[in-house]
Amino acid sequence: MTENLTEKYKIYLNLEKSLSNNSTEAYLQDLTKLADFAVSENTTLENITLKDLQQFVSQLRDLGIGPRSQARIISGIKSFYRFLILEKIIERDPTELLEAPKIGLKLPDVLTLEEIDSILASIDQSLPEGQRNHAMLEVLYSCGLRVSELITLKISDIYFDEGFIRVEGKGSKQRLVPISNLALKEIRKYLPIRNEIKIQRGYEDILFQTKRGRGLSRITVFHIIKVQAEIAGIKKIISPHTFRHSFATHLLERGANLRAIQQMLGHEKITTTEIYTHIGKEHLRETIMNSHPRYNKIK
Repeated sequence: MTENLTEKYKIYLNLEKSLSNNSTEAYLQDLTKLADFAVSENTTLENITLKDLQQFVSQLRDLGIGPRSQARIISGIKSFYRFLILEKIIERDPTELLEAPKIGLKLPDVLTLEEIDSILASIDQSLPEGQRNHAMLEVLYSCGLRVSELITLKISDIYFDEGFIRVEGKGSKQRLVPISNLALKEIRKYLPIRNEIKIQRGYEDILFQTKRGRGLSRITVFHIIKVQAEIAGIKKIISPHTFRHSFATHLLERGANLRAIQQMLGHEKITTTEIYTHIGKEHLRETIMNSHPRYNKIK
């Protein structure tokens, strides 16, 4: 793969597909694997055939790469060849009939409300970072944010009187998300502590700060959650995304509309949100049984 083509594809992923830098790098790394394979087969990415691609996927299986990782790599390869078609570099898409492995439904881990309360209660709020962490995890659960959305949340995007926050999600798409009074209360308690920090240039509006006046990293948030879960005695393997899953599941269990949950999570497709119906299916059935006129017709 030429350097010029790589750079063009990178721009395409960033600008037209609106992928994050991490996702873009993952796509390029997977494409490098295919480029190396093409060299070993005395061909090029532009001349590769469906048969070549099937052999490449077969090698991935032989190397012990799981179905989910295979599916991700194939998705990236398909994206690359769509790009080549758009750029008129090739005329036919060799990935058109390339099949990804079947993946079973993987239900996300969910915390109970009691487990979330115990994690929050485990935080030592007498420490400056303790109040920050308490406010941060309360916002994470209250609003169902992605970790990237949490660490980039701005003070100017918090509407205290209205009870909403403005969130910039994937593809720079913005949405308004309701925020609980409890989360707003924790933010108000944190702000005086934050104001004592010497904020670095460029981070003046970022809500959650390090002691050095910079925004938190994703890794820091993962670490904080891991430590607090251990202190709280939670045995589940959890991450920031677990709070997001728990947020959606708890809403569904309490009768929230699936479309409303979709909007709050910032899912582009309702099918992404529908995974939560598998978690709360018993509750959904009970809701329908109690609400639909046909279900209550015959006792």
